[in-house]
Amino acid sequence: MFIFLLKKFNLTMPHDIMRVSFEFTTITKKEYYMAINNDKPKLWKADITKSVDFYNKWFMEFAPKAFRDTRITTAKQVETALVHTDMLKDISVDILNKHPEVLPMLRMATCPPIARDRLTGLAGVPKNLVESMEKDSRIPPRMDLKTLSDNLTSIGNIIKKMADPDIFVWFNRAIPATQDELDRAATIIADRLCGAVADPIIRNAQEERQLAAIEKWLSKHGYKKAIKDNKFDDMEPGTFSFHTNVPVTNPDGGKVNVSVDIVILPKFAKHGGFPVLIEAKSAGDFTNVNKRRKEEAQKMTQFRSTYGDKVNYGLFLNGYFDSGYLGYEAAEGIDWVWEHRIEDLEQYGL
Repeated sequence: MFIFLLKKFNLTMPHDIMRVSFEFTTITKKEYYMAINNDKPKLWKADITKSVDFYNKWFMEFAPKAFRDTRITTAKQVETALVHTDMLKDISVDILNKHPEVLPMLRMATCPPIARDRLTGLAGVPKNLVESMEKDSRIPPRMDLKTLSDNLTSIGNIIKKMADPDIFVWFNRAIPATQDELDRAATIIADRLCGAVADPIIRNAQEERQLAAIEKWLSKHGYKKAIKDNKFDDMEPGTFSFHTNVPVTNPDGGKVNVSVDIVILPKFAKHGGFPVLIEAKSAGDFTNVNKRRKEEAQKMTQFRSTYGDKVNYGLFLNGYFDSGYLGYEAAEGIDWVWEHRIEDLEQYGL
């Protein structure tokens, strides 16, 4: 391919090759597009682990102090609960009777996590039993032993059946959990326990950090912020903007604006050319990303129906994105760059 480009366009310099390669891959010839990560499923597992670790490291160092302190304490409690339950392999009546305080952790150890009232319904147990175990860390004193045993058995069976295999990776293997796997599982469950009160704060902080990381990378590579209020199709080559509206056409013919986190017009594009569109995505939980994965697919459908094959739309991922999420996005033709390997942005022709 490069020999062909050199001969046809009389090219000698690497930046000349990059210019023509960009024009072929993102503007005129869709068939020359080289995938970044969506065609490499063999790499996904390792990248998922690195992404989770990257997110956890950021969270422990930079999340708001009050939430961070709560999360650290909760993670320690979860790790203790995992030890009590033999890494979740022993959820017997005896364990639940001796350690009723582990129940909140067990609810967050399932896929999807189970709300308190939902557990009551699924297990068919009295509401006061669950509330007493969670709020007071004790078994109701007046419950007879036979009823208690039946109810705790039912709770244990539900937890075992719904235990999240993406967290407890050691379930179906002979090798015991490593300390790193234990720490990671405890951190994930602690996230779930604390997330209800702090998710909006963490999401906003993560978005600011991700946009700052991309701006730093772009500036290092000679890009500048576009003039304020510039439209997405009136940008100068080598410029970028954040939270930019891209108009799309609905099936009924009406026009609506879709906000895109990062819009970049590569250096070798023409003025007003179609830019690279990137969404910054972070997640502190595997479950929620699979609820939200249709959002990106819907945007891609809108962009394609309005602008055709010249659309170059991708994701900038950090955190808990599992193979189910990645496979769904890949099937929709959406590619991505991991934040822990931010240099892959170059492959968008930047």
